[in-house]
Parts: sequence; structure tokens; C-alpha cells
Amino acid sequence: MKTYRKKPAALLGAALAAAVLAAGLAAAQVAGEGGGATSPFAFAQSGAKAARDAALPEGDAAVAEAARGIGGHPAADGAWPWQVALLVAGQPTSTDAQYCGGSMLLDEWVLTAAHCVRMEDENGNSFDLRPEVFEVFVGSNTLAEGRGDRVPVRSVHIFAGYDSEEFDNDLALVRLARKPNVPYSTIQIPTAEFADVLDQPGVATIVTGGGLIEGARATPVMYEVQVEVLGNELCNRTMMEARGAEAMRGFSYAADVFGLSEEDSQSAWQELVSRAPLPLTDNMVCAGSYEGGRTSCNGDSGGPLVVPLTDGSYIQVGIVSWGLTAGDTRSCDETALFSVYTRVSNYIDWLESTIAANP
Repeated sequence: MKTYRKKPAALLGAALAAAVLAAGLAAAQVAGEGGGATSPFAFAQSGAKAARDAALPEGDAAVAEAARGIGGHPAADGAWPWQVALLVAGQPTSTDAQYCGGSMLLDEWVLTAAHCVRMEDENGNSFDLRPEVFEVFVGSNTLAEGRGDRVPVRSVHIFAGYDSEEFDNDLALVRLARKPNVPYSTIQIPTAEFADVLDQPGVATIVTGGGLIEGARATPVMYEVQVEVLGNELCNRTMMEARGAEAMRGFSYAADVFGLSEEDSQSAWQELVSRAPLPLTDNMVCAGSYEGGRTSCNGDSGGPLVVPLTDGSYIQVGIVSWGLTAGDTRSCDETALFSVYTRVSNYIDWLESTIAANP
């Protein structure tokens, strides 16, 4: 595990808040291609993703130059054998078709993010993706024709409490139509008690996926990035300080317009802040690095955040859910200090009951 020189909490929080504010306050899904709440599936299906990627540098040299990911590096062949990619059905096996990630939980069950399999129509009405419109790519760390196995989907199961506005409870199960015909492994998830041990600041974690790499480039090669748990308290304080700095600009103007005294202004501000919900709930894990620049990015949503154990195995503690967008919204903020992951241990009962109800 890499160690970091500790900074005073107050100074660290202020520094992080300044970085968050500079990057942009939009809390968007990491797979929110094009920025905002754009559906990652719709972005790939419409051809907008292919059009974007076509405008990026091409060729092996460009990929090799950037392929260390957002602070990471390409995964070796055969590494992370539980990692899968969600692809738009009917499109060739390539980065154009890939829109999210996931992990093999059981032979016919994939764990992913809810926002990867739920969309909104033009009227804002939510609906789940039909099984026939996407497939699950298993068994290779390279997205290319002739690699891996594209497995059809049998059914989609989204946690009933999923909040698409705040990305709370952002998880779903995808039932495969059959067992993959290529080598793969399943990943274990921790009990709630074990997760409490793992979900501590400083614990080393690894996030894998096939999303954008540095320079907002697409690559067919899966990459891995080592990050560490930062703790929800720190990340909440960071975002609330950044939001407060942004909100204060408009609040000060409003207080002047209404002629509020300094005392009344302070009371009103404290009341406003006390009512503001925290960005991260207990269903989320915050992971990144104190220096920034190591994070998941667009296209990684639904993929696993794993912790290496002392016996050489791995356990999945999180699902890539959301992070900060870059100012131009073309990609994630590549200097981000953290991204946010769904805490899978909170959903063991739901996972077990859903799988048992669909034998």
C-alpha cells in the first residue's frame, strides 16, 4: 500500500474543496457521456460515442501514449477475470459499442450500476432497458472482434430504491441467458461487518474498466487504477465546502437586496446549510488519492472497485457510480481527487433474495 504524508484535516478539506470548485461542482455519473445525466446506453446506441471517438487521435501510437488511464495502466491479459463490459446489441465488438462495465457475481449473474440499465424518455419517464438491446462481453481485456464471448441477457433487476437524481442505491443485477463459453471467474462481496473493516481511510483499492483514458481518449484495452478509500466524511466535507463557496455568491447578493443585517444573514445562511443534504450517503464509498489524478472515468460505470486481500484474492467493495465532470463536460475531471462507488455490502439481502427468486 502506498503511504501518504498526513495533512491537518482542516487544511486538507479546504484544499480539496478548492480543487473540487475549480473542477466544476456537477456531480454526474462517471458514465454520463456528453455531460449531465445523459444515458450511457443512449450515447453509445445513437452513434454519438462513435462520432466523438472518431474525432480523437487514432492509431496504436496514440493509444500507447495515453493508455495508462487516469493515473493507471493497461491490465494484463487474463487479469481481473470477473470484469465484463456492457455492449449495445447489434454493434461490432469495439469501444463504440461499450457503454458500461460490470462484474461476474455468479455464473449467470452480473453486478452493475442501476444507471447503466435504466433510461429516461424525452418526457422524463424512466424505463429499464429491454434484455434484447444489450449484451455482456466476458472473457477478454481487449474489446475487439474475435475476442471474448458476447452473452445475451435474460432479465434486468434494478434495486427498487434507486434514486437517479442523487445516484443513491445505484446498483442492478443482470441475469444472463446462459453461462459464458470462455474462461472467467466470479468475484466475492463482503459481509456488512467485513466491509466496515475494509471501508476505512487509507485502505488500498483497485478500480478496473474500459472507459476513457487521459486526454478523453477511448481505448479497447481494459485498464486498472490503484486508489484508496478516503472516507465519506472527508469527501462530504469537501463537496459541501465547495458548494457553499459557490452558493455564497448568490446568497450575499440576495441578503443585500433584502437588506438583511449581518446577524440575520448569518442565521439565514446557517439555516440554509443545515438543511442541505450531504452528497454522499451511507450507501456510497469515496475513493481516490490525496494528490488527485487517479480515478475512474466515462464508460467505467458499473465496474468493480476491489480490495486485495492478504491471501492474494480480491473482494468487491464498490460499483463505479459517479464523479466530477470536467469543465467542458466532454469527460470526467482527470485531476479529480475522488470518485464515488456504491457500497455493495449494504445490499447482500437484496442480492440474495433477487437471485433466489429467479432460479
